[in-house]
Amino acid sequence: MRNISPEDLLTLMNVAVQHATTFPVWPTGEAPGAAGSPVQFQLEEHHTGPSLFDRSVTGVRAPHITVYAPQNPNGVGILVTPGGSYRRVVLDKEGSALAPCFNAKGYTLFVMTYRLPGDGHDEGANAPLADVQRAIRVIRARAQEWRLDPERIGIMGFSAGGHAAASLGTRYHENVYHPVDEMDKQSARPAFMALVYPVITMHQEIDHPMSRQQLIGDTPSDEQIRRYSAEQMADENTPPTFLLHAVDDPAVKVENSVVMFTALRRLGVPVEMHLFEQGKHGFGIRDALGLPAAIWPELMMAWIATKV
Repeated sequence: MRNISPEDLLTLMNVAVQHATTFPVWPTGEAPGAAGSPVQFQLEEHHTGPSLFDRSVTGVRAPHITVYAPQNPNGVGILVTPGGSYRRVVLDKEGSALAPCFNAKGYTLFVMTYRLPGDGHDEGANAPLADVQRAIRVIRARAQEWRLDPERIGIMGFSAGGHAAASLGTRYHENVYHPVDEMDKQSARPAFMALVYPVITMHQEIDHPMSRQQLIGDTPSDEQIRRYSAEQMADENTPPTFLLHAVDDPAVKVENSVVMFTALRRLGVPVEMHLFEQGKHGFGIRDALGLPAAIWPELMMAWIATKV
């Protein structure tokens, strides 16, 4: 995939989208905690660029999962939480664009939309975590449908979606929603975490101001800062973690990955980190083409193969 052209990548994305299937995270479609939210769902056609595959969504009330399934599954499933500054969720740049290279190696991708913390849902700042916990439980309960091993289900998150993923990996045991069916008896602990230019901390020196504002507002308490700083919520049971960031990221400072790496290393959690000189923010796959960072999917898949 490193030597592919942007045009060929778009062609492969089109094929992946045409063959994908979608299902709701919650059994009735709309999340139970969305009842009090005033937001309305909206599709943004060209948010990340001019192509047909630069879509994003706002006002998520009924989170859903789009399945990109390989012809020959290797038994590993990856729940994907794309970014969007906790103001939207992108669908393609950090979603369908992943399918060609990961499917080619047998990985089944589950790209999800999730509710946003500032949208007035009953769970407040925990709305994304509730959706992600529920999503991984549903995938685990239905793993046989996609020829997956339920013990080999991990999560990959980008930017603010990286914060949602890191929250799952460090707070999977918390009860942030009321169980709705038998699937909620499944463990929400991912087998591994892959965090790409992730928002990690709420400490102002290195935080991402927009994500912090959406999560905990302008005048958070010390307890709010701690609870939503993944590096502080990690413990010895946090899953093995892969971190990826560009040093020249102007939006989410590279120190977010560094503090997470340092915390996990001190705890004895298996952790690997790759920092690239160039890439800026949100490079995904398409914007990494032509840069050394374009190798990142191969590095990540090689690492995952050693963990599950």
